[in-house]
Amino acid sequence: MALLVVRHGRTEANASGKLLGRADVELDDVGRAQARAIGKVVPAGARLVSSPLTRCRQTAEEIAGVDGRGADAVTSDERLVELDYGDLDLTPLSEVAPDIWDRWRRDADYRPAGGETLNELHHRVTDCLDELAEEAARGDVVIVSHVSPIKSAVAWALGVDILISWRCFVAQAAVNRIGFGPAGPSLHLFNGVDHLD
Repeated sequence: MALLVVRHGRTEANASGKLLGRADVELDDVGRAQARAIGKVVPAGARLVSSPLTRCRQTAEEIAGVDGRGADAVTSDERLVELDYGDLDLTPLSEVAPDIWDRWRRDADYRPAGGETLNELHHRVTDCLDELAEEAARGDVVIVSHVSPIKSAVAWALGVDILISWRCFVAQAAVNRIGFGPAGPSLHLFNGVDHLD
C-alpha cells in the first residue's frame, strides 16, 4: 500500500526546454507512450487522482486504459496543479535571467511576476497529501502531477524544507513511491524510470 506520485508524460513544451506551468498543453506522441508504460507498472485498479491540467489528465487516462478502465476512473484535484510561473510560463529555460534563478533557489517566498511562491505550492500540495495519506496507507493511490508538486511530495515524505526541490531532478513520466509506517510517510522510490527503457 503506497502513494505513487507520477509525473505526466512529455509535451512539446517539455521537449523544447520551456518552463511549463499553468499553460494547458497536451501530451505529444512520446508522452502518450510514456503514459501507457506507466500504466504497466502501477498497481491495477489503484485510485487515480490527477492535476486538472490536460497533460496530467491524459496521462492518468492512459494509465487507467491499461487495466481496462476509462476516463471516469480519474478524479481531479486543483491542489496538484503545477507551480504558477506567472509571466515566465512558456519561457525557454535558457532565457530566464540568472538573478531570478538565484532568488528562487534561496527564497521559498520568492514570487515571479504574476506567479506563485514555492511555499504557497507546498502548503496546497501537502494539504492534499495529508488527506490522501490515510487512504494510501490502506490501498494504493496514484497521483499524476507535475515536477514542482512532485518535489513538494518528496519534501513532505522526507520531512524537509521545500527548498530541497532545487536539488532534485524528476524526469518526465517518472514514478515516485511513498510508503507509510508508524512514524508516517517515507520515500521508497525516487525518480523511477526503468519502465521507460
